[in-house]
Amino acid sequence: MARIVLGIGTSHTPMLNARLEDWPRFIELDRLRQHLDKQGRPVDYAQLLGLAGDGLQRELQPEVLAQRWEAALGHVAALGKVLRRAELDTLVIVGDDQKELYQTDNQPSILVYHGATIRNVPLKDRSGPRPPWAHAASARYYEPDTVKDYPVDAALALHLVNHLVEHDFDVSVADHLPDELGEGHAFGFVHRRLLDGADLPVLPIFLNTYYPPNQPTPRRCFTLGQHVKQAIERWPDERRVGVVASGGLSHFTVDEALDRRVIDALRERDAEALCTLPRELLNSGNSEIRNWICMAGATEHLALRSLDYIPAYRTPAGTGTGLCFAVWD
Repeated sequence: MARIVLGIGTSHTPMLNARLEDWPRFIELDRLRQHLDKQGRPVDYAQLLGLAGDGLQRELQPEVLAQRWEAALGHVAALGKVLRRAELDTLVIVGDDQKELYQTDNQPSILVYHGATIRNVPLKDRSGPRPPWAHAASARYYEPDTVKDYPVDAALALHLVNHLVEHDFDVSVADHLPDELGEGHAFGFVHRRLLDGADLPVLPIFLNTYYPPNQPTPRRCFTLGQHVKQAIERWPDERRVGVVASGGLSHFTVDEALDRRVIDALRERDAEALCTLPRELLNSGNSEIRNWICMAGATEHLALRSLDYIPAYRTPAGTGTGLCFAVWD
């Protein structure tokens, strides 16, 4: 019988790909993008700065940024070691697609990928205002020079699809990627930063966390995770399976209260608290918390070994990422 033996939650922000000296430079991007305040209401950077007041200056001291940067990279390295030492046969990756592959002409709510391989392609040069340091950080999600095809556990993926259909999930499927495109950053982070290019077969699950109107509810995400576990346990062959939630927690506005709410629910195995998180708070970058909720449903039989949280502020307006790294086994 196949079984899930490992769960991992990890942030995947470009901050984890960037140099320490570039963390404060994210203000160049944050001033341009739209944000949400901690009630989920649209604001621009100037409005967010006004709401923040002067209380965040301590969070931006060079020594604080250095300590948090070093700790965060240490957690990424540690998760990579856990994954590579787990002797897994398959790794389920729960991630989101930020219009890297799927657009508004066809935006699946839940998609299971079942191709024989999934490719990762180098990041092409982009025109426009994106600065070189930001491009360099984004490039670390992808192969540096040539296209690479990573193996997929296609048989287990199709088994999962059949199980989901039998249990009333109207799940989308794909067996290849659009021409010339490669996997998005949520999946590339796992391949490039955690697995360090290893050829462990993966089973990619895409959730539309970002884009209304068909974002799955928190409860649907948790139930999906439970059915991932059920399907895997019904696979007849012996197989050690891990599940990774890629993304989160709060961003682009750091919301420590929301993050602590999620963390407390994970620590206490409080499924109902996860399932009833307010949907208005799960938009923009916060939406990737859905990936963690799905992973929690798949690994509720496992014990939490470690969980570390870093509120990684990068500007006086309170933008940044609530970094979180966790292991269940």
